[in-house]
Amino acid sequence: MSSTVPTSPPLPKELDVVVIPPLTQHTCTVIWLHGLGDCGSSWLFLTQFLAPQFPTAKWILPNAPLRSVEFNGFGVVPAWFDVASLDKSSQTKRVDEAGMLASAALVDKLIQAETKQGINKIVLGGFSQGCVLSLLTGLTTRTKLMGIIGTSGWLPLGEKFTAIATGVNQQTPILMCHGDEDLVVKYKYGRASSRYLASLGYRMDFKTYPGMGHVTCDEELQHIAAFLHQCLTPSSKL
Repeated sequence: MSSTVPTSPPLPKELDVVVIPPLTQHTCTVIWLHGLGDCGSSWLFLTQFLAPQFPTAKWILPNAPLRSVEFNGFGVVPAWFDVASLDKSSQTKRVDEAGMLASAALVDKLIQAETKQGINKIVLGGFSQGCVLSLLTGLTTRTKLMGIIGTSGWLPLGEKFTAIATGVNQQTPILMCHGDEDLVVKYKYGRASSRYLASLGYRMDFKTYPGMGHVTCDEELQHIAAFLHQCLTPSSKL
């Protein structure tokens, strides 16, 4: 008997999301994208930590579409795109460009939905695969963002990125964070991505966490909070 590789379900027209409403009048929105095989609700701890500091912020935690992922033995799991190896996925020739762009379009729809409600202060962030999508979406959208956050991930598509970047968020602050003991997405890929974007004129801030693996930590959460204050407080001159 020959085994067959599971096929991915059709992409949804819209993403399923977990929404944490603002504690007071809604003035800004933070969208956070989870990693491979995860779900939006796994990041509720982030909103629980940050929401009291940003009472006017709405938090959107999207769930990635289900798809067959080679890295997962072709099992069908929540994923923003297919990937053969997280270790060298930013370097290999077999990159799921179509999957990345399709997911980026879905995330961009969330951004557009917020702007249609009159919300112009939007920060987009994510972890691992979610970092990939936050960078890709944030730098190809035609909507001005207040900030972009990428943790434990990398910039996808290499030189192709420059052909699709809109330049709208060329001056938008970007925070990238990475543990130097990350065995899933190598630290050097995150650092190289930050340096590459800086060489293109993007406003980069790269944080290193000694001894941290493919996780988050209290210091990183504090850096994210400080970055959000920089981007979203009324005194911000961004």
